Amino acid sequence: MLTRALVLKIASLPPVRHLITRGRPFRKLVDRFVAGETLQDAIRVAQQLQSRGMKVSIDYLGESVRDRQMAEAVVGEYLRVLPMLAQAGLDTQVSVKLTQLGLDIETDFCRNNLERIVQCAQGAGGFVRIDMESSQYTQRTLDIFYILHDRYPNLGIVIQAYLYRSEEDIERLIGCKASVRLCKGAYAEPASIAYPKRSQVNAAYRRLMQKLLLYGNAPALATHDESIIRDAIAFAQDNNISPQRFEFEMLYGIRRDLQEKLVAQGYQMRVYVPYGEAWYPYFTRRLAERPANLLFFLRHVLR
Repeated sequence: MLTRALVLKIASLPPVRHLITRGRPFRKLVDRFVAGETLQDAIRVAQQLQSRGMKVSIDYLGESVRDRQMAEAVVGEYLRVLPMLAQAGLDTQVSVKLTQLGLDIETDFCRNNLERIVQCAQGAGGFVRIDMESSQYTQRTLDIFYILHDRYPNLGIVIQAYLYRSEEDIERLIGCKASVRLCKGAYAEPASIAYPKRSQVNAAYRRLMQKLLLYGNAPALATHDESIIRDAIAFAQDNNISPQRFEFEMLYGIRRDLQEKLVAQGYQMRVYVPYGEAWYPYFTRRLAERPANLLFFLRHVLR
């Protein structure tokens, strides 16, 4: 099976990128993982998911913005997204990346941009979740989060289980009653700061998951791993933790069967719905991270 690194390398080749982004036969495949390029596309998908009993978190795709005007354009898009979600009667939650808001430009500039989005969400009765990026941004992301969370309880954060530091971070976040989305972690990190083996990452995820279920504030468990989901459900039942005190989160287009199953069982299910013109890097990461996604892609190509 092709490795994740090799898939990403192949996807970065200009002829491959041109074929996928310009080739009409691939559009349907892309639509499996990305709502579309416009906000209207995202709202349409969100309405479909909500009609099936699911919540959503809308993500305007893009990262590593190094131009102030581009960062401000991203802010403008989120300021448009939040009231439109509320007006459509949809669950008003968005996910943002701080490098998209100018973290690589200037910390204060980024924090001010984030605050504008959080204030807008507050006015719309909504919630903002800060996505966690690679380890070079972890502390800076948390620093900005702590400054704003004191004033805006409608701001949440993501913690990656594969980092050694995450246990300590979780303890502090529980102490300040922050809402945490727990994920395994998707960036290539050295063994000096992150667990190198899948078994170690899974064990760390379970430890942090249990802490969040017991003591966290409305934690979100972001995973497609059925064994971990079964363990979460069993742990919650053993400790009399109501399904209303936490939620599962999954990516749009991945394990739809499991998403439906959890909703049918009475669990809260939130789907991460990405949209925007900058969809290609996101799409290729989705292909690379799970063999099932890549096989689906290859079958489509062969047909």
